[in-house]
Amino acid sequence: MTACAIEAAAQEDDGAAGRPELTIAADGSYAARLAGEGEALFPERWTLDGPEPYAVPLPLEQPEERDTQVLPLIDGRVLIGRRVAGRFAFSLLYPTGPGTGELPLGAIEAEHVRLLPPSPDGLGAFALAAGERSTAVWQVAGGAFGPEHVAEVRGRCTGGVWLDRSGRLLALDREPDGGGPVKAVAVDLERGGEVTPLLQITDESHDRLVLADPDSGLLLIRSDAPSPGQERLGWGVLGSMRPVRFPESLRAGDALMTPFAVQPGQMLTPEGCAVALRMDTAAGSWIGVWRPAARRLVQLPAPEGWLAGTGTWTPEGVLRLPYATASVPCGLALVEGVAEALVPDVPASPPPLEPEEVAGGNRSDRPAAPTACRPVPLQQAPLTGRTAPG
Repeated sequence: MTACAIEAAAQEDDGAAGRPELTIAADGSYAARLAGEGEALFPERWTLDGPEPYAVPLPLEQPEERDTQVLPLIDGRVLIGRRVAGRFAFSLLYPTGPGTGELPLGAIEAEHVRLLPPSPDGLGAFALAAGERSTAVWQVAGGAFGPEHVAEVRGRCTGGVWLDRSGRLLALDREPDGGGPVKAVAVDLERGGEVTPLLQITDESHDRLVLADPDSGLLLIRSDAPSPGQERLGWGVLGSMRPVRFPESLRAGDALMTPFAVQPGQMLTPEGCAVALRMDTAAGSWIGVWRPAARRLVQLPAPEGWLAGTGTWTPEGVLRLPYATASVPCGLALVEGVAEALVPDVPASPPPLEPEEVAGGNRSDRPAAPTACRPVPLQQAPLTGRTAPG
């Protein structure tokens, strides 16, 4: 499979294509997945915050379909979403001794629904429902009266990245109704779903937000701005006036690189955050670790049975990677020391920008345009200078 084909699969927003095999709760305490083989699929909850990880199966009366979606909450319950006769129905599952308890929450009248990543509070859950000309944002758990429509955004939206710790600001990658380049926008869920621009590197570029760290403001971005027709990974800082950078260290031949975890707790120090990336080729998947200030990539073999694309960092820099094998059906590999190995020899201000690392730049000495290549600062996006709802 080529990198382009892998990228296309990763952007599918219907069914399970391109998604991580395990979803981890906002605080890292629990995780959930569809387990089993063939047509005998069932939800499974993992507990990750004890002395040793362990899994609890949550089967119901009949097997689950492959497009069933699950998401863990921090109270130990698992949200499940199923397609049922043109609707998407949601329930909460929980262990009850030898059986599984189920609390129905209601349904959304839509054919194409996708759960968003766990909300930062850990108790709410949100989903995108695609319409003909717009995309609806629904709160499907944590509300007062079942699924609640909270926002309507014009165009086709994918992705889904939380920008803050309160669960108020949600970033979506939006393709305008009628076509055009994909741009990341910020949706304020506490102000009726007001939509403001978030990424606008160039007018013609496709600019997607892949991952964000609310503590430091670090953004991981995928864009074709530096090389039209070829998407690259870059990084920026929410609220910064500095341009988005596309370092050579985030290019690895034919491998598709997808960030999946950022080291938390690095308050206001985005250059010091360690980032874990899934690296995919036709030969398999492995792990990359990168830090903006170090400007180099460390590549590591994945543990046997790694549930690819999943993992978390501790604030101290330990990478936790869940895995499952025949002998260890629920395991957690700890990778220590790699974050410290990426610390620059001389901690200082952010490294100087090379021309090829700036969107729209080249290898000449021509300076980059000062306003064309930066994420919109937060104070200019969802909080002030508002536009009409999307």
